[in-house]
Amino acid sequence: MKCLLLVLGVALLCGTRAVDIPRAVDIPRTVEELDLEKVAGTWHTVGMASSDLDLLETPDAPLRVYIKEVRPTPDGNLEVLLSKQVDGDCAETTVVGQKTQDPGVFTFTHQGEGKIFVQDTDYGSFAFFCVDAVQGQVTCQYLARTQQGDPEVMGKFKMALETLPVTMRIFLDLTQGKERCRV
Repeated sequence: MKCLLLVLGVALLCGTRAVDIPRAVDIPRTVEELDLEKVAGTWHTVGMASSDLDLLETPDAPLRVYIKEVRPTPDGNLEVLLSKQVDGDCAETTVVGQKTQDPGVFTFTHQGEGKIFVQDTDYGSFAFFCVDAVQGQVTCQYLARTQQGDPEVMGKFKMALETLPVTMRIFLDLTQGKERCRV
């Protein structure tokens, strides 16, 4: 369960530094403003990528989580309901990202500090979330309002990954197969 809190969507990452430290990786974002009410609702993880193989490679890897719902809190934070495979079963948990002064950027604390970035969204059909850890690990997800996603948006997601300052070492296209905790 500890690793489950290491995402976005929701992924969450471990670290040991204080909130005011600079990011390990500068993730470019296209979201200038974020309307939390519009991003709220049901989402499906249809693509995942990570700079670290260990974070996604196996079904029970720490950041192989499936975002199910995103909800704004009354104080402007971001609450994310997600599921993950733990000991062969699907477990659900809720993670809260604390708002920052930057639109589309939320911090979380679990054994340290991490940041969640909404890299891009059109609210109605897709959202790209990335998690940046102090250790320099980056994990991103393509979220869609439907389980199938859109091949054109998947291409856009892959192009967005190429703009990151780290090499994404693993990519999972979840539209091609059935993941146990995805549904």
